[in-house]
Amino acid sequence: MEAVKKSMVENLGQPFHSLATGDQAFSLEQVPDLSGKVAVLTGGSQGIGYGCTHTLLSHKITKLFVLSQSEEKVEDALDGLEKELGATARKAVVWKQCDLSDWQRTSTVAAEISKETDRLDILINNAGRGIMTQQFAPTNGIDAHMAANHFGHTILTAHLLPLLKKTADSGNKVRIVNLASSLHEMAPKETAFKDLDELQKNYGPEAQYGRSKLAVLLHAKYLARHLTSEHPNILANAVHPGVVDSAQTNEHIHEPYPLLGYGMSVGLKPFRKSALDGCVSTMYAATTCPDSGLYIAPPKITEPGSDKANDMELAEQLMKLTKEIVDEKTHATEKGCPMHAAS
Repeated sequence: MEAVKKSMVENLGQPFHSLATGDQAFSLEQVPDLSGKVAVLTGGSQGIGYGCTHTLLSHKITKLFVLSQSEEKVEDALDGLEKELGATARKAVVWKQCDLSDWQRTSTVAAEISKETDRLDILINNAGRGIMTQQFAPTNGIDAHMAANHFGHTILTAHLLPLLKKTADSGNKVRIVNLASSLHEMAPKETAFKDLDELQKNYGPEAQYGRSKLAVLLHAKYLARHLTSEHPNILANAVHPGVVDSAQTNEHIHEPYPLLGYGMSVGLKPFRKSALDGCVSTMYAATTCPDSGLYIAPPKITEPGSDKANDMELAEQLMKLTKEIVDEKTHATEKGCPMHAAS
């Protein structure tokens, strides 16, 4: 019975979300004042990302870089936020057009950010491709789930590392948050991140998505192993958000499942989390969590994750393959993407 209750707390919206008690409870009211801090957030105009944007601005973040593909959606979100939070909140946002599956553009945006701020306290790797059929990124030919969800965020993080390290080494706590999912447990059993041919296999929408989220989770643990040990003020964690009312659950689910998708978009709609409820575990990891290398479910429940999610040899192999593919596809030189977290 307790396991059922915990599952409802982690995955569903109110009133289930408020059932967490004791050291498992956390609310957005507990997010501290963020004055003077700078954050980078990918996908900040809809769903979980909008919840993060709203929370960061309402807690007075000084500057928030939002990376997304659509300026129109960002402007719509900011119009609403300005009405609620005021003009100062809107002025704190700097929008950067970025398709994370375009690795050259991702590295360019990271370079722009590094020139426009002298500190970075929070990096939230949120944007990504949801449960959809297999496609390939047009700029590099890699499976689109892996190209954006894992590779794009790994490249962004790597290029922002000098700024993150500088902020941390000046005595500030720095937090990196990767948006994983409980569906990482649906990654194919044979997942070994052995070579490019394996990454290009089509396992179906849920397994394809699950594999990319396993990679996202392993990346966070890799960062915790290599980065936190060298720079104790940098914390890296992965989170599960739960089932959130978003474009993925309302629209995108119909791409792989034209009819069955209605079970998600209509059937589960009364039980889904709002954007604000959906960002709670992310906000805990991004502003308050004192530890590194965790997998956190809402509100702030530490979960073990799958066996593969705890396989550090698999994490090392994933990052080795990631560097090889990025080097090959971007023709990286010694000035290219600094893929090794401890470099």
